[in-house]
Amino acid sequence: MEVRARAPGKIILSGEHAVVHGSTAVAASIDLYTEASLKISTDSDWSDGLLKLHLKDLGLQFSWPTEKIKEALPGPCIPLPPPTCSLESMKSLAFLVEDQNIPEANFGLAAGVSTFLWLYTSVHGFKPATAIVTSSLPFGAGLGSSAAFCVAVSASLLALSDLVNLDQNKKGWQPFQENELELVNKWAFEGEKMIHGKPSGIDNTVSTFGNMIMFKSGQLTLIKPSMPLRMLITNTKVGRNTKALVASVSERTMRHPEAMASVFTAVDSISKELSTIVQSPAPDDLTVTENEEKLQELMEMNQGLLQSMGVSHTTIETVLRTTLKYKLASKLTGAGGGGCVLTLLPALLAGTIVDKVITELESCGFQCLIAEIGGKGVEVSFSSSS
Repeated sequence: MEVRARAPGKIILSGEHAVVHGSTAVAASIDLYTEASLKISTDSDWSDGLLKLHLKDLGLQFSWPTEKIKEALPGPCIPLPPPTCSLESMKSLAFLVEDQNIPEANFGLAAGVSTFLWLYTSVHGFKPATAIVTSSLPFGAGLGSSAAFCVAVSASLLALSDLVNLDQNKKGWQPFQENELELVNKWAFEGEKMIHGKPSGIDNTVSTFGNMIMFKSGQLTLIKPSMPLRMLITNTKVGRNTKALVASVSERTMRHPEAMASVFTAVDSISKELSTIVQSPAPDDLTVTENEEKLQELMEMNQGLLQSMGVSHTTIETVLRTTLKYKLASKLTGAGGGGCVLTLLPALLAGTIVDKVITELESCGFQCLIAEIGGKGVEVSFSSSS
């Protein structure tokens, strides 16, 4: 039996940076996915005794003799809850990954490979298997690519375990039950911790459950949008240092405590109003258009407040100017300082205008992606392997 699992990326619709200072933020899933397929060898006669990982988009293949992994790692840790990877196991993983000649510059990739090894052996021990990962999410652009990787891998591992109850004969994509989603999310969060150290848990939660999430001071609330939302996501391809940007906002807050407190209060109001609008019924085109106009204004206000926090960038300003020419509203998403910019595409906007905007942005060297916002979370699909 072979399983495929797909997990969506995410965007922050409002509240980035301010959320660190107690404001509400809103995140949403996007219909750009990371997919992990997994086939576990059950017959020792045809097994080559290897655990293989193929990162298709990067053209990279890794493999380890399962006997070697057995010497290095503790193995399955069922019953639950999922364990946190110990310092000792981290060292063993680093040793296993070192053998694979990953370029030193690509630290994130090595962390991802270590995470795969840890998650796999924690659920399935030392059985030989082949995993293939593909993704339509750009890496390191603030769209939750690492969380989607952790969720897709965790979902594929759990789908072939006794820990969840799925119909392996059913054709097409199928969701997990609510309690099983919680389990997928917990495993994915352990993976995120290995990649990022201290993640908020927002990215993996959005990727697991889909839809939208409101979060404030560590409290997450799931939201189901009742209007269709489509965004143009422009990847400026400018890498950014999230930690440094977060620190710079904190320093500005210390220098101007009252002014910045007002900024964070305003962001909190924007997030709350935005979540109310997306959940309100939109029975006809007129209501949808009215709601979209309100969302555009909120996005513009949020972007202005992000600029006042000092996290914009010349490339972000280029995207804002370009989309404004076509009367479209945009804002950065995530840490800022580069990364990605969101532009709301109204439901009745002509396709020719979208094409013009994309052509102009791509001529600046940016990458453009169109995504539906607030859709499904992680899903799996089974097929009999020949």
